[in-house]
Amino acid sequence: MLTLNLPSFEVKIKDDGSKKLIFDVIRRKYVALTPEEWVRQHFVHYLIEDLGYPKELLANEVEVSLNGMSKRCDTVLYDQNLRAQLIVEYKSTDVAITQKVFNQIMLYNMVLRVDYLIVSNGLEHYCCKMNYDSYSYEFITEIPKYEDIKKGDVKITSP
Repeated sequence: MLTLNLPSFEVKIKDDGSKKLIFDVIRRKYVALTPEEWVRQHFVHYLIEDLGYPKELLANEVEVSLNGMSKRCDTVLYDQNLRAQLIVEYKSTDVAITQKVFNQIMLYNMVLRVDYLIVSNGLEHYCCKMNYDSYSYEFITEIPKYEDIKKGDVKITSP
């Protein structure tokens, strides 16, 4: 797999005979190792190990119902009251982060109404803070630490 623009971690991969599997620390099981899953596992470890996100408050493959259709958010961070705070959408490294990707995560956010949105293809990462007064989002200079999210102390990029 490709080297990503994320810190390395102790990857647990096994072969089940027909495909490779990677261990998901959130779901606590081995899952199919796809290019998108490679990005997800790196990003989740980055959130937990480098930015202090509690593993217990993260969930992968969160199902949401949108206009009668079932969709899945890649990763969701919940607060202590189990209110969704942040959604992360992953793409494989060969998928560019475009407005279409932001539109996808915005659809999920119509249901969850979180404070932060992150999109990543493992090479590029973008984080936005929602502004519900204008139903827009403002870019943040870097992925916030969990403590900063808890305190509400996240810096917005100047226009």
